[in-house]
Amino acid sequence: MQQVKAVIARSKGAPVELVTITVPDPGPGEAVVQVQACGVCHTDLHYREGGINDEFPFLLGHEAAGVVEAVGPDVTDIAPGDFVVLNWRAVCGDCRACNRGEQQYCFNTFNATQKMTLEDGTELSPALGIGAFAEKTLVAAGQCTKVDPSARPAAVGLLGCGVMAGIGAAINTGGATRGRSVAVIGCGGVGVAAIAGAALAGASPIIAVDIDAAKLETARTLGATHTVDSSQVDPVEAIKEIAAQTYPGAEGADVVIEAVGRPETWKQAFYARDLAGTVVLVGVPTPDMTVPEIPLIDVFGRGGSLKSSWYGDCLPSRDFPMLVDLYQQGRLDLDAFVTEEIAIDAVEAAFERMHHGDVLRSVVVL
Repeated sequence: MQQVKAVIARSKGAPVELVTITVPDPGPGEAVVQVQACGVCHTDLHYREGGINDEFPFLLGHEAAGVVEAVGPDVTDIAPGDFVVLNWRAVCGDCRACNRGEQQYCFNTFNATQKMTLEDGTELSPALGIGAFAEKTLVAAGQCTKVDPSARPAAVGLLGCGVMAGIGAAINTGGATRGRSVAVIGCGGVGVAAIAGAALAGASPIIAVDIDAAKLETARTLGATHTVDSSQVDPVEAIKEIAAQTYPGAEGADVVIEAVGRPETWKQAFYARDLAGTVVLVGVPTPDMTVPEIPLIDVFGRGGSLKSSWYGDCLPSRDFPMLVDLYQQGRLDLDAFVTEEIAIDAVEAAFERMHHGDVLRSVVVL
């Protein structure tokens, strides 16, 4: 075992702390990863605020890339020295979903068995089973996906959560492709990643909807062909009008991605889609939110599908290397998501900037 510096949330709502933690040597099926970069995600803030569960203290950070330092017995897919992006859904390989060839829906994903601890032996709960606001972390070997070692860690580490969630919502869940229109409601980090994904897939038009002019401008740089300020106009009518300009007779976009996680914006997405279109919910709602009242005849009469997208329905072993290759080719601008690089002791300040909405991602670089 070894001791390293790491960022924890000790109690609900309390400022995060930089402390020393103990990382065990890897056991069977485990790996220790030297973290090189980790994005500051809204999910980490939710952990600190007690919005996930109350299993404090939490070891925060989960959107990360680094180098494998050591592996436990029986680990064959990765080796010390491999450059990896961490994922929070290590597939089991033997549940119903895996056995029918749909590993992206694995029902039995898992994490490391051993626990990292504080110096006094208090067990830590790693965020999403990763805990990467740390110089080193212990994860399940299946949470490590090898990618091009020449790629920039601060950029490709973001595939570990938010960027993959957005790109996957567009391509994997929504089925965005040539000949289809896409609208994205909410242009934070996940929303603009969905726009980038739609652009990669060749969809057009790509309509970005938000109330923040700066976010709409960022969306345009990442592939939006049209922007809608929903504080000024009805976004449903605007989406319908723009879609019909390209596809006469269209009654909305073919794919509408809701990246806010609120009932009112989900309802907008429902009515902004074309007949037989698809609504994708990738914004994370709170447990008390409910589906807004919608006449059941509208659900039946519009056809299509209403989907939720968890982690962009991704399969890390398939999707991470492909997206890193696209980044290396200059076809996917992951650098655009990195607003700033910060030190490990600046996470609390990054949470404050997140509240103000003026960053896509602050990235801790170690």
